[in-house]
Amino acid sequence: MDRVKLGPLECSRIVYGMWRLGDDADTSPAHVQAKIEACLAQGITTMDQADIYGGYTAEAILGDALKAAPGLRDRIEIVTKCDIIAPVGRYADRRVKYYDTSAHHITASVEHSLKAMGIEVIDLLLIHRPDPLMHHEETGLALDTLVAAGKVRAVGVSNFKRHDWSLLQSAMETPLATNQIELSVLHHTPLTDGEVAWMQEKSVPVMAWSPLAGGRLFGPEGAPVRDVLTRIGAQAGVGPDAVAVAWLLRHPALILPVMGTNSLRRITGLGDAAKVSLDRQSWFEIYTAALGREVA
Repeated sequence: MDRVKLGPLECSRIVYGMWRLGDDADTSPAHVQAKIEACLAQGITTMDQADIYGGYTAEAILGDALKAAPGLRDRIEIVTKCDIIAPVGRYADRRVKYYDTSAHHITASVEHSLKAMGIEVIDLLLIHRPDPLMHHEETGLALDTLVAAGKVRAVGVSNFKRHDWSLLQSAMETPLATNQIELSVLHHTPLTDGEVAWMQEKSVPVMAWSPLAGGRLFGPEGAPVRDVLTRIGAQAGVGPDAVAVAWLLRHPALILPVMGTNSLRRITGLGDAAKVSLDRQSWFEIYTAALGREVA
């Protein structure tokens, strides 16, 4: 498995997304550890979390597994996110979902995440969503302070546009390490609207959430693309999902797909994408199927 530098971190090219960790019927430490071990066996060392995942329970579920197997922490990189407040879990008393990038909330959220996961430092902290009320100087200082205090090794953002990124970065000493955005063969607009190109120009890798289009790739909408992916996958001895991920890996912007699944069987195949080598014509054949027309 290739590795990519995100600021001071070195992460696996494919990331295991834990957003559905709390939805599994089995959230025992042993079962969570089995999922992580299955990732590690493929060279997947980077685990993607967020405080809100599982209705604010997923971090603690991971934490229970790390406590049960203390040596596991040193073998993985932990990514987590903050700033979404939804009226569930510990915020069940709130009237509406909203974002909070105040220094107080970011700092309190980090402390909560550290305690929930039973760890001393978060490897990568992301601001989860752009906040229309973000005071960039306050937010930037809070992130810089957390890095200086050793609570967080690196910081980045998620779902930010270029202007959101530039605003926050203008008030920070710490370089933002990544932007995690929605990106897949069915949601490919960021490849042509300047978002990925802008990050590529800055030599900042992109993390891609929902790289299988949230399952839409396997429904009616994805049928034309799936046919091409299946045919190409058969030649490499892998499934269409692996080819869809390989399509992202082929891009020179160093995209890190974040793969979310609760199935241990599917987890054991997350690394199959690394077995697929797409030439330029095959890449465009998939892209053409996604567009529904040939390129101009």
